[in-house]
Amino acid sequence: MDAVERANQERAKKWTKEAKIGEGTYAVVYRGREAATGAPVAIKKIKVGQFKDGLDMSAVREVQYLRELSHPNVIKLLDVYSSKANLNLVLEFLDSDLEAVIKDRSNVFLPADIKSWMAMTLRGLEFCHRNWILHRDLKPNNLLIGANGELKLADFGLARDCADPGSKLTSQVITRWYRPPELLFGARFYSSAVDIWSVGCIFAELMLRTPYLPGESDMDQLKTIFRALGTPSEEDWPGHTSLPNYVTLDHFPKSPLKLLFTAASADALDLLGKLLIYEPLRRISAKDALHHPYFFALPYPTHPSKLPKTTVPMAPRELQEEANGLGDRTVTKPGRSLKRKASDGGGPERVARSAARRLEF
Repeated sequence: MDAVERANQERAKKWTKEAKIGEGTYAVVYRGREAATGAPVAIKKIKVGQFKDGLDMSAVREVQYLRELSHPNVIKLLDVYSSKANLNLVLEFLDSDLEAVIKDRSNVFLPADIKSWMAMTLRGLEFCHRNWILHRDLKPNNLLIGANGELKLADFGLARDCADPGSKLTSQVITRWYRPPELLFGARFYSSAVDIWSVGCIFAELMLRTPYLPGESDMDQLKTIFRALGTPSEEDWPGHTSLPNYVTLDHFPKSPLKLLFTAASADALDLLGKLLIYEPLRRISAKDALHHPYFFALPYPTHPSKLPKTTVPMAPRELQEEANGLGDRTVTKPGRSLKRKASDGGGPERVARSAARRLEF
């Protein structure tokens, strides 16, 4: 046995697998523990033998980028080891995801809660973009939530570096409902703006409690976007008619966001509009979004520990999708309810305490 194999076996002994919490074509996700401390972890076993060339590139990229990224709002890769024909990724264990929280109708969201989730999402994304990494699959079930309420970006299987602006990239990324129009039109050269569009869709979903732009096919997705935001002109989005898969669609007039997002503040609507600008070059960056007045106006973001949570376990279908997508989703065990009433913590005392906090949490 050589030194590399011995080191691999030593790493494998540090972790124990417990209950299987998801299985798909390419991976099995387990809840596990650190042998020495008993601390919970998620162990994702990737079936290497399933792939023609030995190992799926999404697994390679996930390991590569998670090793490079260390941030409170990005999931932490704790270890990697091999066993037989499998690659095992050991990740920090997180209780739930934002999709489960949104779907739990027993939860009531306050504007300050939405602001907190948005701040954490943008912080994690800004760190990725600052390090020249595109996530390329942002959606609520890839935003995991820990027991302390902290939100973390997860599932970097579709991530790519964007250090070279001349790199030709695939347009077949990002789950359709969160995919920007430039990718739907087949753009092969794009920037971090693709992730920003996804954040805009997530922001809208948090306010609506339902997906904002749920298209049934790529063509229907474009129609759904144009129906909601108006069909772009060449003035709105210069050059879009020259994209590889451009097609002429029905003309829909632009309508004010306020007509649908009736309870949103003027600052929230302004930020949403900047996240969902058609022309990628004009779309707001994650860094500038974090400095938008929305985050500095009352009510200030809820502290993560006070955010609504869910005790609803994931359905088997969702777990299978998670394993198929090599995501990092885990299950919250049923237990005492963690939901809040609409009135909890929303009084004048909370506003006074929040005034000094802003975005420091």
